[in-house]
Amino acid sequence: MRVLIHDHSGHPFQAELSRELARRGHDVTHSYVAGYVSGKGRLTALPGETITYVGIGGEAKIEQRAYAKRLWREVTRGFELVRHVRQVDPDIVMLSNVQIPTMVIFAAVMAVLRRPWILWHQDVYAVALRKLAGTKLSPRFRIVAWLFWIAERWCARRAAAVVVIADSFVRVHQQWGTADKVTVIPNWAPVDELTPRERDNDWARAQGLAERPRLVYSGTLGLKHNPELLPQLAAAVQELGTKVDLVVVTEGAAEPVLRSGAESLGVDLTLLPFQPYEQLPEVLGAADVLVVLLEADAGAFSVPSKTLSYLCAGRPVLGFVPAENLAAHLIEQTGGCVLAPEPSAVPAGARWVVDLLADPERAASIGEASRALAEKEFELSGCADRFEAILGASAR
Repeated sequence: MRVLIHDHSGHPFQAELSRELARRGHDVTHSYVAGYVSGKGRLTALPGETITYVGIGGEAKIEQRAYAKRLWREVTRGFELVRHVRQVDPDIVMLSNVQIPTMVIFAAVMAVLRRPWILWHQDVYAVALRKLAGTKLSPRFRIVAWLFWIAERWCARRAAAVVVIADSFVRVHQQWGTADKVTVIPNWAPVDELTPRERDNDWARAQGLAERPRLVYSGTLGLKHNPELLPQLAAAVQELGTKVDLVVVTEGAAEPVLRSGAESLGVDLTLLPFQPYEQLPEVLGAADVLVVLLEADAGAFSVPSKTLSYLCAGRPVLGFVPAENLAAHLIEQTGGCVLAPEPSAVPAGARWVVDLLADPERAASIGEASRALAEKEFELSGCADRFEAILGASAR
């Protein structure tokens, strides 16, 4: 079976699924948007691997908040994706993390060509815009949210099958009339690639990180996150008498917010761009506490995948995330801390960090529980079996 998996973001676990499908004998092409700035997975084939990786859309970085330019690029990328599909000529296509304008163009042409495709639904963009309009976005985005709702529903109805990452997504598909073709497969992280590392590893030494305790955040910081909570947390920990280093690995609009917050609050901030995927285990291993963020309005339409990578690293996790989100349930199972994503919760988070740092045995126990949960929940073969069955049933 010839399979094309197009993951706009180039994230690690989608790439791992493609490698597994190729290992099982399928002819797999895995494509991504090269210019999209995010923490990418391993997107090159090792010797002996038969998979093909392709970056499309050019290397120029995409400015997420230049909305007019972004819309134009997302429309033109839809036609480029169609050309890409025709070049690969797969039996089945699966899309992940694709923006709505791109997906509308793609779905329309696929309907004309009578080519089947699968929607791997990672975020419900229409719901996200509706919740963010009037808060982090201008109220005029309510009109955009309504248009996206219609467009996203239209695309879902034309997909041969839909894979969603959480039960909360099913309610949306019930409203769209597409629930009968939905399968729930939670996201995972590559357990064999993201292994626990020593705290004082080569990467930490190369960055000149001090011996002080470290709070680490690694991942995208966009509209679904409040970056101000990170320097606030570090400052609150210091007010309780424990000096810490705040290490943030990200790129984009949050950078000036982090620098300004750290400077005004007297926090030692190490701000780095996204690191090569091969170094991610050491990045996460350098932490005493890993921090994850997700705004309250985003709890119903998104699951922060960085949480899954954090668990693989075997470190305690502090999550400022909605209590109903899947990430919160995973963190709580390990003994980590889950708090509301609000500034008022920062003092409680700081107390938890200070208490944890004062009890190395407890910290080690939570870290071991995190790794154990990852090994239990993120077993690849079962997920690959389910995807393989869906791809096979939908292929032309």
